[in-house]
Amino acid sequence: MSVLLPEFRTRLLLTLLCLAVLFWTTATLAGGFPETSVELPLSPLPAGLHSLMPVPVENPLTTAKIELGRKLFFDEWLSRDGTISCASCHHPDKAFTDGRALPVGIDGQSGRRNVPSLLNSAYGKSMFWDGRAASLEKQALHPLTSPAEMGNTLEAVLARVRENPAYRRLSEAAFGTAAMTPGQIAQALASFQRTLVAGNSPYDRQLLTRDDSVLSEEARRGFALFRGKARCAHCHEGPLFTDQKFHNTGVNWGKKPMDLGRYEHTGKEDDKGKFKTPTLRNLLLTAPYMHDGSLKTLDAVIDFYDRGGSAHPNLDPSIKSLSLSGQEKTNLVSFLRALSIKEQ
Repeated sequence: MSVLLPEFRTRLLLTLLCLAVLFWTTATLAGGFPETSVELPLSPLPAGLHSLMPVPVENPLTTAKIELGRKLFFDEWLSRDGTISCASCHHPDKAFTDGRALPVGIDGQSGRRNVPSLLNSAYGKSMFWDGRAASLEKQALHPLTSPAEMGNTLEAVLARVRENPAYRRLSEAAFGTAAMTPGQIAQALASFQRTLVAGNSPYDRQLLTRDDSVLSEEARRGFALFRGKARCAHCHEGPLFTDQKFHNTGVNWGKKPMDLGRYEHTGKEDDKGKFKTPTLRNLLLTAPYMHDGSLKTLDAVIDFYDRGGSAHPNLDPSIKSLSLSGQEKTNLVSFLRALSIKEQ
């Protein structure tokens, strides 16, 4: 017992800290982020999210790392020419997307794929549409060095943060050294991103209170369709409304330039045209939709699935023609709207 007790205390403290950080960030999604560090209150996670967030043992959450990661996230000076930050493509007001079909990076370059939301990415089993990064830490440095995104080098980024007094002070507080390493930059960015959570939607509140008046009759019918005839729950399951797996729906297949999706990462024939299932939380703020941003509205998305996706030799077997009526489509949209924190 004497051996297990300290470990239990450590886990308990870490859990409490996670909850405190998540509560703080949930409040800031609507009101903006403070310029200085704040005292974090203890509170439960927003309704609808899993009670324990996976946090790597080698990168425990601390307020100092979160504050450092926040500054890095919003700093345009980390890009090659000082014009692009992480927040340029992941804007708080758009559920940490950018509202474009395809992102615009340094020198006006267009990205290949629609910007996914970072909300609840802390729960992610893999990152990017093709799942090529296994964690937030492994994902964090990609945008800094991607020629089409921030276009910098790690050497240049390190030089800038090490010469900056504010970064040196924040790094000292977070890591005990003023000279950050690439790994520490990744850890700080990942720590900040773990605070970007979203729950407490009308759907969550109805589930929590069992009060049917929280959702409209249309939304409740839409939920039944979501789980049944519309087949949405085959891929959009669980509290995040994603199975975190990779599926081929035929989106944009055959159009140039060809995007082979997960195949580019794995080299497996069966992965051609497969992309990670996106979360449906806060989807009112994340349009346009699909990995290529080709569908502008929820109505267009429902029409796409209603006709059975697009033809592809590797089409997912769960994608079938649905024969939804106009009213059923309206009901489904009502339910999907209820997965966002606030209506628009």
